[in-house]
Amino acid sequence: MNSKSSTWIWYPGDWEIWLGNQFNNRRTERGAMFPPFWKQDSHWVTVEFSTTVRLKKAETITIATEGDFNFMLDGKLQFGMPQTFVVPAGEHRLNIKVHNQATPPALFVDGETIHTDDTWLATYEDKIWIDENGVAHGSGVYVIPGFWNFNDIKQKPSNFKLARENWKPVDVVAMNNGVIYDFGKETFGYPVLEGLKGTGTVCIYYGESKEEALDKDYCETFDRVTCTDGNPDTPSLGSKAFRYIYIERDGSVDYASFSVDYEYLPFDKQRSGSFRCNDEELNRIWQVGAYTMDLTTREFFMDGIKRDRWTWSGDAIQSYLMNYYLRFDTECVKRTIRQLRGKDPVTAHVNTIMDYTFYWFKSVLDYYQYTGDIAFVREIYPRMLTLMDYCLGRINKNGMAEGQPDDWIFVDWVDFPMHKRGILCFEQILFCKSLQTMALCAKLLLDSPVPNPPQGSIPPEKYASDAQFFDEMAEKLRRTVKDTFWDHHAHAYLHALEDGQMNRMITKFPNMFAVIYGYADDEERQEILENVLLNDSIEKITTPYMRFYELEALCDMGMQCNVLPEMKAYWGGMLREGATSFWEKYNPEEKGRQHLAMYGRPYGKSLCHAWGASPIYIIGKYFLGVQPTKPGYEEYIVKPVLGGLEWIEGEVPTPFGKIRVKMTHDTVSVYSDGGSGRLLVHDQEIVIPAKKEVKINL
Repeated sequence: MNSKSSTWIWYPGDWEIWLGNQFNNRRTERGAMFPPFWKQDSHWVTVEFSTTVRLKKAETITIATEGDFNFMLDGKLQFGMPQTFVVPAGEHRLNIKVHNQATPPALFVDGETIHTDDTWLATYEDKIWIDENGVAHGSGVYVIPGFWNFNDIKQKPSNFKLARENWKPVDVVAMNNGVIYDFGKETFGYPVLEGLKGTGTVCIYYGESKEEALDKDYCETFDRVTCTDGNPDTPSLGSKAFRYIYIERDGSVDYASFSVDYEYLPFDKQRSGSFRCNDEELNRIWQVGAYTMDLTTREFFMDGIKRDRWTWSGDAIQSYLMNYYLRFDTECVKRTIRQLRGKDPVTAHVNTIMDYTFYWFKSVLDYYQYTGDIAFVREIYPRMLTLMDYCLGRINKNGMAEGQPDDWIFVDWVDFPMHKRGILCFEQILFCKSLQTMALCAKLLLDSPVPNPPQGSIPPEKYASDAQFFDEMAEKLRRTVKDTFWDHHAHAYLHALEDGQMNRMITKFPNMFAVIYGYADDEERQEILENVLLNDSIEKITTPYMRFYELEALCDMGMQCNVLPEMKAYWGGMLREGATSFWEKYNPEEKGRQHLAMYGRPYGKSLCHAWGASPIYIIGKYFLGVQPTKPGYEEYIVKPVLGGLEWIEGEVPTPFGKIRVKMTHDTVSVYSDGGSGRLLVHDQEIVIPAKKEVKINL
C-alpha cells in the first residue's frame, strides 16, 4: 500500500470476523432469525498498535479511533484521549491501545510523514507483566495490522455498507386478495413501501418463483408490517432474495408505491473477464453464471441468496476459482478465508464439515497461485497450523482422517444410497492435498524471509521442520490411500473402509479428485476416465457443486468435446426451465414444482447458488485455456480448445491486467498486459511477450 497516505488499521482478521457475524446472522425463515450452527468468534476487544518514527522536525498528528484509547510516547502515558498530538523531533516509539467491545478496535493516524499503514504492528492485550519499577514488559505476538480501503478519517470500518440502487418491478398484477410484483429476474435487495397511510397490516411474501410468492403458508421468507395512522412498526425491512413479491393488506392501510433497493458489491468492469462464442446458448450460460456470481458475491462469498445466506467453505472455494476468471476480487477472497477460519482454539471443523476444512487449506494455495500474495500466506499460516493440529488430533493409527461422532461428512447431496461412515477414500484425497498445501506454504515462507520480523514471528527453522514433516505425512498418506482403495480389477478407487471391511461401491467423487489433484498416473487416469467418468452405470451427479469437479476432471484429460454438450444439457436445461440464475441442484428428470423442492420443503431449493456458476471457471481455464504456472501469473500458459465450437474469444483478469484470447479453426491470437506466457496449441509452443499480440495460423 501507499505509505504516503493513511488508512484505518485493525487486528488482522478481526474486522472480517465481526462483519461475518453481522452477515451470517441475517438469515431468517418465515420471520424467525436463524443463526449459523457453528462456533461464532468475536474480535479482540483491546488491541495495541505501535510504530517507531524518526522525525527531522516536530510533527502534529491527528488521531481517530473506533473505541476508547490511550496513547504512549516512548513508554510514557499521555494525558487523556487527544485528537491531535505533537510528536517531537527525533526517534520515538508510538503505542496506541484501543478498546471497543461493540466493533473491532481500529485506528487512524495522520500526519505529514506519520501514517497508519502496513508498517505499523498490532497485538492483542496478552501476557503483560510489570516489574518493581513499574515498567511494563510484553511477550505477545506482533503482526502486520489488517486494512482495506478505508482511507478517509470519516470512513470508519464499522460503517461499511454495500452499494444500493432502486429497482422498479417490470410487471404488476392484481391477484387473489393482493398484488404480485415481478422484477423480471432473480435479485436481492430491500423492499421499499412508500407513502404508507392508514391502520392495518401489510403482509409481504417473497418467492424465487411465482409459486413460492403466492404460497403464503410455505414460502421460505415473508414480512409483516403493522401500521398505525401510517406509521410502520419497523423503520425498514431486511434484505431478501426474490424474483416475485406478493403483497396483501388489511384494514385501512395502503401505500403509494412499491420498489426494492437492489444491493450489490461493486466491481470493476474494466478489470472483469468476458467470454463470447458462436453458440448463443453457451453465451447465455456464461452470462447467467456471471450474474449468479455477482448476486452471491457480497461482503463475503455466500452460498445462496435466499435460504442459508452463510459462508460455507465448500461453496466458497468454488466461488474463489470462478472469481479469478470473472472479477478477480482478491479482497473478497481474503475476507472470506479469514472469516471462515475464525479464531483459536479450534473446536470443530470449518462449518462443522470435515471436507470443508480440507477445502479451506486448498483455498489458501489457490489464492497464492493466482495472486502471488505471499503476505497473506504469511498472515494466515499460524491459523493453518492450529487448524491442522486439530485435524491431526483426529486421525486414526494409519494416518487417515476418519469421521468422529461430532463431524459432518458431507461430500455431496446425492440421489442414490451412499453411506458416509468409516474411512472415506474421498476424504483421504482431500486430506492429502491439505498436507501438501501445508508443506508448500511452509517452503514458500522459508524461501521468503522478512527482514527484522516482528516479535513472536515464526522462526525459519520452524518453517523448515514443518515443510519436512508435512511433506513426509502427505507422501505416506498418498501411498496408504493407493494401497487401500485402488482396485486393479475395477480400475477405480473404491468408496470406503467401514469397520475393517471395504465398501466396494464406486462413485465419481474420489476418482475425479485423484485426477484433479494429480494422484493418478497416466494409466490410472485413462482407467478412471473409461471405467468411472464415462461409465453410464456409475451413479450420476445431480448438483452443480460436484459437476464443477466432474467437468474439471474431464477437461483436465482433454475431453472438452464431451464437456460442451454436458454444459449445454445441464446448465442449458436450467435456462429452459426459466432460470435467471443457476440453482443449488438440478435433476433433469424432475418436472414442474419438483424443481423448487429440497430438504423436505416445497421451496427449500436455492435458485441462486454460487456453486451453480461453474461454467465461468471451466470456460476460462479449459476453453480459453488460461492458467498461471507461477504465482500471480508471473508465468502462465494459454492452451485454448474449441471443444466443438466454431470460434471463441474472451478476456481473463490477472494481477497485471488481462489476457485476451481469440480462436477459430484457422487462427489463434493472444494479447497480454503483462507476465511471461506460452501459447500451447496443436503441438506448437509460442512465447507470449507482454503488450504484444501473438497470432498464429493453424
